[in-house]
Amino acid sequence: MKRLLELLGFIALVQGVLGLLHEVTHWHLGLVQRFGFLDGHEIYASAVLVVLGFALFAVAESRGVR
Repeated sequence: MKRLLELLGFIALVQGVLGLLHEVTHWHLGLVQRFGFLDGHEIYASAVLVVLGFALFAVAESRGVR
């Protein structure tokens, strides 16, 4: 379960950073800009993904090895 949370956290963090990088550089990176319902809200969605990634890492770390 810890590995799954870490993997999901890594994916969310990478997609969030790529979305923010897309907004700054206009390179076509990440998945956030590809969703039509997020038009005009890509920065917020990317920031939420970065925070979600860190939250998932924190949950995975709190699970620890049992």
